[in-house]
Amino acid sequence: MKRIISIASLLLILLPIIAQVGTKNFIDQPYIEINGKAEMEIVPDMIYLKVVISEKDNKAKTSLEKLEQDMLKSLKNIGLNMKDDVSVIDFTSNFKSYWHKKSDIYSSKEFELIAHDGETVAKIFTELEKLNISNITIAKLDHSKIEEYRQEVKVNAAKAAKNKASKLLEAVGQRAGKVIYMQENRNYYAARTNNMEANMLMKVSSDSNFKTNNVIVEFQKLKLEYEIMARFIIE
Repeated sequence: MKRIISIASLLLILLPIIAQVGTKNFIDQPYIEINGKAEMEIVPDMIYLKVVISEKDNKAKTSLEKLEQDMLKSLKNIGLNMKDDVSVIDFTSNFKSYWHKKSDIYSSKEFELIAHDGETVAKIFTELEKLNISNITIAKLDHSKIEEYRQEVKVNAAKAAKNKASKLLEAVGQRAGKVIYMQENRNYYAARTNNMEANMLMKVSSDSNFKTNNVIVEFQKLKLEYEIMARFIIE
């Protein structure tokens, strides 16, 4: 009885080994390795602006509270969503240093605004300039559906790899079979956030200036680029 059990146990150990010997490892099979590449350019629909208002920089010596009220009113009139597109990200005051230097006390606030197109960006610059608020910078460009576009480009890169493999093998009378290995080689997402003002293209008519309503602001497109390495069985 013990011998029968031992033989059965030995068979359970050997069966997987026997099965492996009878089946080729994928590395031993003929395959073709191909890189597939895909890219996409999209117009940003989330333009992040940083706005700093300060009593010190204000020539009219308007209080910070009044500056903030006027700015928020203008932004609301422009059409910004005051709940989702306007937020305070910093508040500072030199109150502590006043006692050491005996200088004027002043405060400043930093806001983050989100515009969804170039026309709105132009309106923000124009309206805030009227309030003598000029400390405005473009912080970042993004898109609300960026993840969906990323996945789409990855899929297109994989398809490009399969299409390239098929064409190359057709030339020698063979065809690409199932994929046995796939790896993402490169992930490239370029928003060009460095020196953003240099990437903001402002088209202004010859008889207008930045304070007019004739300003059209355009931004460089976001570029998504992915490369997929795939190995296909040669059939």
